[in-house]
Amino acid sequence: MSSIAIITARGGSKRIPKKNIKEFCGKPIIAYSIEAALSSGIFDEVMVSTDSNEIKIIAEQYGASVPFLRSENTSNDFATTADVIEEVINNYKKLGKSFDFFACIYPTAPFVTGVKLAGATMLLNEADAVISVVKFSFPPQRAFVIKDGNVEFQYSEYKRTRSQDLEPIYHDCGQFYMCRVEPFLEHHNLILPKTKPYILEDDEVQDIDTMSDWKIAEAKYKVIHNGD
Repeated sequence: MSSIAIITARGGSKRIPKKNIKEFCGKPIIAYSIEAALSSGIFDEVMVSTDSNEIKIIAEQYGASVPFLRSENTSNDFATTADVIEEVINNYKKLGKSFDFFACIYPTAPFVTGVKLAGATMLLNEADAVISVVKFSFPPQRAFVIKDGNVEFQYSEYKRTRSQDLEPIYHDCGQFYMCRVEPFLEHHNLILPKTKPYILEDDEVQDIDTMSDWKIAEAKYKVIHNGD
C-alpha cells in the first residue's frame, strides 16, 4: 500500500513560543517526528503540513518535504486535525499523487520511534485506523468532584470498588494516528468505526503543553537514552 506520513506543525504556539521547532535535548523537537517517520521505512512520502516558512526550512533540513503551505482555512484556531489531513490529501491529488493510508504524527512527540510506527502499521491489516494510547495512571472511576466546597465521588457506584477490579481506561498519547484514506475521507474523523489501539507505557508518553511539561519530557528522554 502507498503511504504518507503527515507531521502537523502550525506556527504561532502561544503557551510555548515556537514550540514545534524549540530545541529539545539538542535539536528542534519536530526533528524527532521526522526522523522516526523516515527511519520506519514504511512511508513513500514524509511531509510537514505548516503555515510557517521558518518551520518549512527546518523540516526540509531534517529530510521532510513541504510541497505546499497550509491555507488560511486550516491555519486558524478552529481548524481540526482532520481538516488539515484532508487538505493535504487533496493537495497531493492535485499533484498527481494518492495514498492508501496515512500516519498523522504530532511535531512534539520525541518519544515516537520508527519501530512504533512500523508496529502500528501492522494493525492496519485488520482495521481502518490505529491510535497510540496509554492507560490512565489512576482510575478515572475513582475521581472526585467538589460541590459547595465539599469532596464527593463523581461516580458513587465505584466508591467501594477496588482499583484493581476497575476496567482499565485509556487516553490518546498525543503521538500518532494511522488511517486508511478512503474510510477517513468518508467519516472525516481520525477515530473510525474499526480503530485498533497501539498501547504504550507511561514512561514512553508525555504531554507537552507547558514549560513544566517540557522539562519533564526532557528528563524522561535523557533517562531512556542514558543521558544522551
